Amino acid sequence: WFLQNDFELKSPTVPDLIVAKLLDYDKVKNVQLDTPLTAVDNRTSFTATTTILVTIIDVDNRPPWFQPCTKHEVGGAVVCQSAGYTGRVVLNEQETGILPLKPGPLYAIDGDSGINEELIYSFLSGNDARLFEINPSTGNISMLKAADVLETMSLTVLASQKTNSYQFATTTVTISVQVKSLHRPKFQRPQYEGILTAVGVMAMDLKNKDEPLRILATDDDYTATGGLNPHITYSINGSSDISIVDGYIFMTKALPEATLSLQVVATDTSNDESATAQLSVEVTSVHLMVPAVIIPSGGYGPADMAALGATLGVLLFICLVVIGLLVYRMRKGKADWRKIKEVSVFRGSVKLRKVEENVVLKDAIARSSASLTTLLPDDSSQAGSDRLDNEKEVKPILTKERRVEEGYKAVWFKEDIDPDAKEEVVIIPESREDNSEEENEERSGRRYEQENPMIKTPKQSYQ
Repeated sequence: WFLQNDFELKSPTVPDLIVAKLLDYDKVKNVQLDTPLTAVDNRTSFTATTTILVTIIDVDNRPPWFQPCTKHEVGGAVVCQSAGYTGRVVLNEQETGILPLKPGPLYAIDGDSGINEELIYSFLSGNDARLFEINPSTGNISMLKAADVLETMSLTVLASQKTNSYQFATTTVTISVQVKSLHRPKFQRPQYEGILTAVGVMAMDLKNKDEPLRILATDDDYTATGGLNPHITYSINGSSDISIVDGYIFMTKALPEATLSLQVVATDTSNDESATAQLSVEVTSVHLMVPAVIIPSGGYGPADMAALGATLGVLLFICLVVIGLLVYRMRKGKADWRKIKEVSVFRGSVKLRKVEENVVLKDAIARSSASLTTLLPDDSSQAGSDRLDNEKEVKPILTKERRVEEGYKAVWFKEDIDPDAKEEVVIIPESREDNSEEENEERSGRRYEQENPMIKTPKQSYQ
């Protein structure tokens, strides 16, 4: 026994109306039920129809909602989200009356519209300096005294039900303290004229068709930056198919050929001061020579990009020059080391040749001396036998070992004499003037022996 899927009777014989599911007051406030009735006797049945009117009432289950807000349904519950409020005051000046806020005056409503409970407002935090006060009934904020510091203040406002303080909500009011503006924005021209040819192509200046049309407004409060106020924004009144980006005009939708009379507005978002100028745009299908001018976000133009490119090009050239010099020096250094190595090898080979020549020369001298002795005339056999005995008794010593045997006399080089030796040693003075050449050759041979221990130059002594 369901009636419109929302209600049902307890039983066919018990006319108690029961709610079958939860009802949303925001969607259903009244329900009309047409209910048929049947009475059955032993032999006869009677029927009739009745109408039941059901009124839905709201319950207190939602907090206050600050306005304006955006509703969201989360798991069957409705939540209304508010972005908060913003306002501005002038440094050392007290605002009279109600403080203007964006997006509108501060107020809240009861989330349960069927109850619409009365709300009260108060500051929860942020008003420690007591600069502001809030009306507890309306939520309007006013100033008690002027702000003397450039800062941004954040006020937290609480809205709660008067009879049920457990139902409440909070929001944030951001107040910025600014320096007073002495000049309003102003356009460089009272009227601008341009030509539009296609969608996405910037408008060209009608007086100079080779240059794009640039809308620019200045502010004398910013003389340090040449009058450029970063807070100025532009908008166009009169057509939604034409937009302005960084002062350049574009057509966002294809339009028929015509001349449009529009108005361009420059607004200082820091204080809401604005200025207007007339804009005449001629829409035509004739394609003009439109320069490819791209204005990046941030206000940099083609001249800035060209200067940056030139600077980077110079730096790149300097880097290439430095790298080239380093490579040249490295190659030159390798060549020098190769030459030094070749010279060292050449000097070693020359020394080796000199030592070998000295050894050969000394061997030749020794051989010639021996042959000369054998060629001397023999006067008598006695003399020959005496010479033979002398040759047997006196022999050259070709070793550094000292011998104390009779018939031997040894000669050592000066550097080989042991200073602690007890034997009697006679040092023969050197004759440098007569034997300088031989001494040089001998020294070169010794140096080569030290460098090449495998080659030994024999030392000879003759008696």
